[in-house]
Amino acid sequence: MSFSPSRKMRLLPLIGATYFMVSGGPYGLEDIIGKAGYVRALLLLLVIPLVWSVPTSLMVGELASALPSEGGYYCWVRRALGPFWGFQEAWLSMAASVFDMAIYPVTFVLYLGEVAPTWTAGYRGTAWALAIVILCIAWNLRGASAVGEGSVVMFAALLTPFAVLVAIGFWHWHIVGRGWTAISRPVATRDLSGALLVTLWNYMGWDNASTVAQEVSEPQKNYPRAMLASAGLVALTYILPLAAVGLAGISADQFSTGAWTEAARQLAGPWLAFAVVLGGTLSGLGMFNALMMSYTRVPYALAEERLLPKSLTLRTKAGVPWVSVLVCGIAWALALRLTFERLISIDLVLYGAALLLEFVALAVLRLREPELHRPFRIPGGMPTVLLAGIGPAALIFFALYAARTERLAGIPSLLFATLVALAGPLLYLIARWRWQSSIASL
Repeated sequence: MSFSPSRKMRLLPLIGATYFMVSGGPYGLEDIIGKAGYVRALLLLLVIPLVWSVPTSLMVGELASALPSEGGYYCWVRRALGPFWGFQEAWLSMAASVFDMAIYPVTFVLYLGEVAPTWTAGYRGTAWALAIVILCIAWNLRGASAVGEGSVVMFAALLTPFAVLVAIGFWHWHIVGRGWTAISRPVATRDLSGALLVTLWNYMGWDNASTVAQEVSEPQKNYPRAMLASAGLVALTYILPLAAVGLAGISADQFSTGAWTEAARQLAGPWLAFAVVLGGTLSGLGMFNALMMSYTRVPYALAEERLLPKSLTLRTKAGVPWVSVLVCGIAWALALRLTFERLISIDLVLYGAALLLEFVALAVLRLREPELHRPFRIPGGMPTVLLAGIGPAALIFFALYAARTERLAGIPSLLFATLVALAGPLLYLIARWRWQSSIASL
């Protein structure tokens, strides 16, 4: 299906959508500060992008510009490694989405409860979360450009309170001058392993924007630009607020989920705390909305290959795979009552396995298709390509090691994630059998 240029997502909306696919602003950093303290948290936020975000965004920039296909990373892996591994890539990504997507409506409800606790008490909290799913379904049905443009507006709205917080925090440091004492003070209970996992989680998702490539204007030019711009924005909007509250003298020990609200209240009063709370609701909404756009193109791409029902390929006039949007939205709505917020390692393991396949696809395509037109190419040849994957691979294996102590429903989380991953080959056999049966019946 061809798309009108006026309906396609341009560079700025693509940057906005990518930002929300990776980050929802500083919300989510609280546990890094509380587990590691300010100095180590700043080091993590500075170093992790260099070995995790930058290599991944470069990989996405090369593959998305060379193969701007609807379905993104699924199409890359399928072309490089064949249909079996392409299916595994799609399965791992969609399985990870179940653990990921249930978090964001819950985040919206959490911050809304700070404004009006009675609104989210009991069943009302679930009703609000369900309302977010329905709202995002309707928003996504308007098209990728509508999602991208909305992301730009929400980006500006949710970060405005933090811009004020940063300014007040640095001014307080300038006036009082005792910030270095507070920022260098260690936390009472240190958990560097947990802080690293949360940092990885807050920096993952760079490949998600690739799945809407056919709905992006000039993808060969805009994807590399969007990846690098988003990487810079994410790092900047993480590091500045953290440094500001640390230098203002706020203790790292008070930081846990939702602590930005109290920090804003201490530095400026209830009015800024209220603004930060409202920004938290936009964070949950923006991330769910952008990621819905991304994930729903994967079932569409599988259906195009006849590995899922053909009905999933149906599109609206705006080019939206509306059946896939509805099916995925219903699936995520059913997962709203699951409490996966503390099981970040499972999400990392499943996402990490998919990410490793993408790096393998990058290297294989360099070897097998050296003449493939690559508007953007990671500089340095094959050694640089291989080197780019080392950092993310090492961090993913660390996530595997860290998952050894977590449990879900009485079984180790790592075993649970392994069982989910191993379901992929079985599902592929079922999908292939269904495809062959449908062809034989023609």
